Amino acid sequence: MDNKPKSNEYLDWTIPLMQSEAYMDRFVAEYWQTKLRYDRLHDTIVRIEAGTIDFKPACSLELLKQQAACMGNYLYALELRAEREGIRRAMLTLKSEEARYEWKNS
Repeated sequence: MDNKPKSNEYLDWTIPLMQSEAYMDRFVAEYWQTKLRYDRLHDTIVRIEAGTIDFKPACSLELLKQQAACMGNYLYALELRAEREGIRRAMLTLKSEEARYEWKNS
């Protein structure tokens, strides 16, 4: 049986943040949704280049790399903004359930 998350299960924890009235929660959700997608894309690129991918991508490796570069630049801009707004450290720790609980209850 396949243990991979179904489609967007790995993003489910960001939904309450995205639906929040607080702009900072939505900002953090946007960062993590982009970061998680970037990480998966990066992993795909590495597996393509290593020859260990188990499917044939519908587009070229170069296009995937271009997309990853754009996403990386966007993540940098989000992190820079978070640093200037004084929330970068808290935002970057949100991958753990405990950190997400503390963020929601702060």
